[in-house]
Amino acid sequence: MNSKGPQRIVCLTEEPTEILYLLGEERRIVGITVYTVRPPEAKERFPVVSAFVDGSVKRICELKPDLIIGFSDIQSDLAAKLIKANQQVLIFNQRSIEEILEVILTIGRIVSAENKAEKLVEGYRISISEAKEKADSLKKRPRVYFEEWDEPTFSAIRWVSELIEIAGGVDIFSEKSHGKLAVEREIQWSDVVERDPEVILASWCGKPVDVDSIRKRPGWASISAIKNDRIYEIDPSIILQPGPASLTDGLKVIQSLILE
Repeated sequence: MNSKGPQRIVCLTEEPTEILYLLGEERRIVGITVYTVRPPEAKERFPVVSAFVDGSVKRICELKPDLIIGFSDIQSDLAAKLIKANQQVLIFNQRSIEEILEVILTIGRIVSAENKAEKLVEGYRISISEAKEKADSLKKRPRVYFEEWDEPTFSAIRWVSELIEIAGGVDIFSEKSHGKLAVEREIQWSDVVERDPEVILASWCGKPVDVDSIRKRPGWASISAIKNDRIYEIDPSIILQPGPASLTDGLKVIQSLILE
């Protein structure tokens, strides 16, 4: 048993939980977020101590963690409360595929599983490269609109935009994807009409996608994706969390929908 590195880790988002499992280091986990889906057994095994925006500082401290791992500026208030409670906190803010891979390598180093982390990352790079090769053989790349939220309306975050391009599509709002804050990716419905996507992908974090309401938006009847009935919902757990799932299942689903 590897006794190096932190032995009691609280994961405030799903990604570190999934990564620790893939590294064979799940025994170190002592607490997880309510949004943990992967792997499914984690929710049965570990206590839930946080949502996404907030969590129970009291319950987290009671677990006596030696490291707490979270993600994004949205968790900054929770992180601050935990730091004030004298906890060791590590917040990642990965937004690109390269940054997701770096997080895997970093967590691998933290728990002294560098070799396993490197092999994982190498495997992801190979599958990404294979997807790119498949996309390169396409005669035409379809224009793709990805919707992360409906009102206000947000287009794809950076890693999603990159996955669309890898899978063979053209993200119609790729220039917005580099915005780290959601407000930087806000778009108007008229912009979508103007750019006329051939495929619409939607994943609303926290609620089901209302495909019918998308069809009925003013002016959207003229959009190619609407006319050809190419609107698809993607499970948020495989695309909106910047961890291994997005690079595996997320990429495969996008690829299957674009190449349909």
